[in-house]
Amino acid sequence: MLLNVSNHPYSGWPKPQQEQAIMRFNDVEDLPFPAINPYLSSDDLDNLVAEYASKVLALNPAAVHIMGEMTFTHRLVNVLKTKGILCLASTTERIATVENGVKISQFKFIQFRNY
Repeated sequence: MLLNVSNHPYSGWPKPQQEQAIMRFNDVEDLPFPAINPYLSSDDLDNLVAEYASKVLALNPAAVHIMGEMTFTHRLVNVLKTKGILCLASTTERIATVENGVKISQFKFIQFRNY
């Protein structure tokens, strides 16, 4: 199973991303990304990372798709990799257009990439 730790639930992923996830991992479960308080101390952030690492390990995923606040993501990926858990990011191509002076960005899923 692929565990999705992000602010974007699997149900809202674009079809190509869903298909690639199912093809590679057979199933996807969501673990919502935590709200990261910008005033957290480094120690408090480490405690939150430890809490999430325990949640992830309890679910025993084949891999974790993790996208979100960078310091939390970096620390969680490092912890999970030391436990032998494959960690993935989703890569996208940004397609930007300007309509009536407003920039509109669309993101096209390309692939999952290992951290």
